[in-house]
Amino acid sequence: MPAPAFTALTVDELRARREQLTLVDVRSPGEFASGHVPGAHNIPLDQLDRALPALRDASDHGELALICASGSRSQNACQRAAGAGVRAFTVTGGTDAWARAGNPVDRVEDVRPVWPMDRQVRLVAGSLVLAGLAADLVVPGFRLLSAAIGAGLVFSAVTNTCAMASMLGKLPYNRRAAAGYDLDAAVAGLRN
Repeated sequence: MPAPAFTALTVDELRARREQLTLVDVRSPGEFASGHVPGAHNIPLDQLDRALPALRDASDHGELALICASGSRSQNACQRAAGAGVRAFTVTGGTDAWARAGNPVDRVEDVRPVWPMDRQVRLVAGSLVLAGLAADLVVPGFRLLSAAIGAGLVFSAVTNTCAMASMLGKLPYNRRAAAGYDLDAAVAGLRN
């Protein structure tokens, strides 16, 4: 198995080195607004390719760390960044571990909290499985929807990717943030 394209930091290491790092949160703007590590820049994973030149600039001038809720999306982001020649750390356990350790979390005022993406995926996947089983009582064969969702979850675990999370991340409630999210402003913030 090839070596990972990234190095991991624990939340203790992040806390100790936070001032020396450029920290990028790759969650959706709604998740970011609900609570993030102070000083983090928000570049959603689905917008990462657009931000790669700024990430490259940031990594050329210092160390770059990527974070998400649990560490999965930041690992994916680190691998994608490495493919473009950008070296970055991932934060093990993400903002969930950061907050559990008693570290400060900033929130964007006037934004209704958004469920973490993994919770949204579990809700939608579970609902689709139940709907497929219930619909199968009326239309035989509809349970194949449940089987397809199960297969998708297995594929997601094996590849450490999640198509459902990507789709859910595009929904309006995951995109909103106070005063509107502006990717160009977030990218500009990386260059400062």
